[in-house]
Amino acid sequence: MTKKIISFLRSLRRHNDREWFAVHKDRYLEVKALQDTLAATLISRVAEFEPDAARLTPADVTYRIYRDTRFSPDKTPYKTHIGIYINPLGKKSPTCGYYLHLEPDSCLVAGGAWCPEPAVLRQIRQDIYDNVEEYLEIIHNPEFTRFYSRLGERMLKTAPKGFPADWEHIDLLKPRDFTAYSPLTPEDLAAPDFIDRVICRMKAIKPFNDFLNFTIRNEAGLE
Repeated sequence: MTKKIISFLRSLRRHNDREWFAVHKDRYLEVKALQDTLAATLISRVAEFEPDAARLTPADVTYRIYRDTRFSPDKTPYKTHIGIYINPLGKKSPTCGYYLHLEPDSCLVAGGAWCPEPAVLRQIRQDIYDNVEEYLEIIHNPEFTRFYSRLGERMLKTAPKGFPADWEHIDLLKPRDFTAYSPLTPEDLAAPDFIDRVICRMKAIKPFNDFLNFTIRNEAGLE
């Protein structure tokens, strides 16, 4: 399944134009069907530990391959990756979910809070500061560190405003994006238990998501 998806995306990356895509539309439709099958399988497996995900359909967790180029200097018409984002509250929800990214030479599983609103980001930092022992237990859990070695993106160079610069765990508060990524190797992609490998990574990030979602839900009035 993943071999055909990656092969198509690699070809699309070399020939990202409408003429090539039109000639190979049948090949894309085959890949789209594989994507939807993969999405449905992942939904059912994620629902085992996130029961509210059971209501989702492949259309709820996937994205169009067509790029919106209206305000972009890059006018290539098609995305050269496939994303499956399983969030029980919907892929546009501010809460954390479970993301599978398939792209030639850059496949991964991810979770966490990407680009949170300033008030939410401030409260996430406060909740980590106030509950640091709980947070450390989550991010140092062997099941988490087995897959996720890098935590956070777009790091501040100094302590965020309102927090003591000399706090021993101040680096935990420096991300602007509280996300974690687990790369998928070619071996993972080709493995007969590929789905299991993805689900293991998604299960491992659930406690991290849960910690952040407690804050996000409260800030967004979702509780």
